Amino acid sequence: MQKVDVAIIGSGFGGLAMAVTLQKAGIGPVVILESADRVGGTWRDNTYPGAACDVTSALYSYSFHPHVWTRKYPQQAEILEYIEEVVDAFGLRPLIRFGAMVETLAYADDAGRWTIGLADGTTVGARVVVSSVGQLNQPAFPSVDGVESFAGPAFHSARWNHSVDLEAKRVGIIGTGASAIQFGPQVAKAARATTIFQRSAPYVLPKPDPETPTWKKRLYTMLPQAQLPARAKNFALNELFGSSILGNVKMRRRIKAQWRKYMESQVSDPALREVCTPDYALGCKRALIADDWYSMVVRDDVEMVTPAIVSIDATGVTTADGVHHELDVLIYATGFRSTDFLTPMTVTGRDGIDLNERWRDGATAYGGVAVSGFPNLFLLYGPNTNLGANSIIYMLETQATYITGLLSAARHAEMATLEVLASSEERWESMIESESASTAWVTGCNSWYTANGRNTNNWPMPTRKYRQALKDPTLLDYDVRPAPSPVPA
Repeated sequence: MQKVDVAIIGSGFGGLAMAVTLQKAGIGPVVILESADRVGGTWRDNTYPGAACDVTSALYSYSFHPHVWTRKYPQQAEILEYIEEVVDAFGLRPLIRFGAMVETLAYADDAGRWTIGLADGTTVGARVVVSSVGQLNQPAFPSVDGVESFAGPAFHSARWNHSVDLEAKRVGIIGTGASAIQFGPQVAKAARATTIFQRSAPYVLPKPDPETPTWKKRLYTMLPQAQLPARAKNFALNELFGSSILGNVKMRRRIKAQWRKYMESQVSDPALREVCTPDYALGCKRALIADDWYSMVVRDDVEMVTPAIVSIDATGVTTADGVHHELDVLIYATGFRSTDFLTPMTVTGRDGIDLNERWRDGATAYGGVAVSGFPNLFLLYGPNTNLGANSIIYMLETQATYITGLLSAARHAEMATLEVLASSEERWESMIESESASTAWVTGCNSWYTANGRNTNNWPMPTRKYRQALKDPTLLDYDVRPAPSPVPA
């Protein structure tokens, strides 16, 4: 068994931020357990045509490792290249164990340590485990009859099959979320006909995406701090947009008016406009940005289908209006099992507590990072740390800094285990529920942000307030204990 002080699960933005922050604090040894054969997380998995970030590049990099991006909104390949760059810049590659699929986490109270069971039958022992598996890593498929029966190529957008030639094919796309908004127009360019099955229309705002001028690239390369004003400006603008989701109804109306003006400038047909009009409050589901979605919708070779899907068979999709849509290729843009968090891992804490059972009615975590009953287990991008606006990297750095601060404080106090108090967790959850009441997320739509009508995924206040809340790690919120005494031989 490999034994370490800290085991990090996942090598996306969160896991790498955690490793760098621990490295700077001198905490270790550390191992990064990665199930795939390379780093990157969501930016490794999502390689569909048109994959790009919807956060401006000024914000989409670590504060401790700025990058000179080629355009306003970075594309998948460039982001993945940046992640690889960070790994090498901070010497993290020797810490990464590839092909390490975590299946079980089990805490031994008598030893004060976690045993991590891997799919290959081996185990890793760690005093501390930090899960950075993310919220958007397990593809979800629709629960309809015949999903497995389609005879042609069928795949999820997060597992894109690049060997499938779409030229002259009849392609069906199920879903109109963030991924479909990006790859849909690319598919329509290649396919003979494109049928899009829409459950509910998205709000799609313009996405001006200019290339970074050469002079600016040179300036940022020579003087990295010259990017700070742009970073601050974009952060402030995103906070302003975010306010429309968090409860600023006046701002919400203003942005909705901008959306309508944009949509109607692209779509002239009244019936198609109705199809493109969401039936829920702006922000209840993720607001999207694209410059080519509505121009694709109006194409003669694109059909928007709104009746519900009732079945799938070998040759296509049948909808509630009785129409059977003949297809050659089927692409699922049906999102992820976002509210399941650590599944399919089995996580067993103190006294045999099962984490999935604990979260059966919706996930909660103090600060989004710690759960009572699970000592020395911390989460990155956990419950209520997703954003409706702004950069998740800001949140991940905040969490990594907080966790490292806790571990440092415990080390100085000569304590080995930290378990968040149930009272601290309950106080945090009460605050989340109270602050969520005025947000767009709980206005009644069906979205991946909620479970049983409760906000389980998103941070319900301005982003800066999350950093303020986690700014000063205190052991007073935790049950801290020394390492168990060795059992006499």
